[in-house]
Amino acid sequence: MDFNQKNIISIRDFDKKDIEYILKIAEEMEPIARSKETSDILSGKLLGMLFYEPSTRTRLSFEAAMKRLGGSTIGFAEAGTSSATKGENLTDTVRIIGEYSDAVVIRHNMEGTARFVANIVDVPVINAGDGAGQHPTQTLLDLYTMKRILGKIDKLHIALVGDLKYGRTVHSLAYALAMFNVDMSFVSPNELKMPREILHDLNKSGVEVYETGNIHDVLDKTDVLYVTRIQKERFPDPTEYSRIKGAYTIDSKLLEGSDAIVMHPLPRVDEISHDVDNTKYGKYFQQAFYGVPVRMALLKSIIK
Repeated sequence: MDFNQKNIISIRDFDKKDIEYILKIAEEMEPIARSKETSDILSGKLLGMLFYEPSTRTRLSFEAAMKRLGGSTIGFAEAGTSSATKGENLTDTVRIIGEYSDAVVIRHNMEGTARFVANIVDVPVINAGDGAGQHPTQTLLDLYTMKRILGKIDKLHIALVGDLKYGRTVHSLAYALAMFNVDMSFVSPNELKMPREILHDLNKSGVEVYETGNIHDVLDKTDVLYVTRIQKERFPDPTEYSRIKGAYTIDSKLLEGSDAIVMHPLPRVDEISHDVDNTKYGKYFQQAFYGVPVRMALLKSIIK
């Protein structure tokens, strides 16, 4: 089976075969990610990492993935430490890093940045999140988590909960899940509903979605509760944010008697109570670890 993507920009560039290929390679990478085996497959290779927006898990798991495969990383963790502070434009920065590296990972607050960068550098580009747009590598690790914990993706019922309007992780995930035989529910306050164009795209591809503002409507039939943070930084109006933050808090009492697992792209604020962490429901720390083998699979597949 071949992998046909040069760049990892949007999950919508993938077909189901591409996704299944990465999930399969990720499983092969897992013993290396857990330090049970070693690899030097990317020895001598350099990954350029440009993080214009804050990141913990995505940045560190890319770094871990590259180093687990014998490669190295260069770059910056915030624009404030780069020549952007001197007024250097994005184009010049990425051209230079593209010359230094064998692949570039970029996170930026402006939607479409990763695709723009892919058009001006000669090496593969990975989108580590662009504004409220896409976060394809998060989506792949989310799918991998479901497959590893529940043994399948097909025939699951997945409820996406919280900020569905600004949350790039749920935008990417909804498109990816539409390639599988799943049921989806969207649970959010009215102000944070999934964008209508995404709903329209899902309907066009034959996927029916149930929308509700009440988590109790879907809890009984859900296999995966995918919870997201209400993102203060994406809100144009702070009063709108303070009115709906904490709209959904998942705690162990709510989950009692449920068969659902709880996932979250992290960081969390108050949407999942800490009393869920050590229960059979809470799988978000495991999910964060799975970012390493999945990103190893991607790096192995696109760095020649």
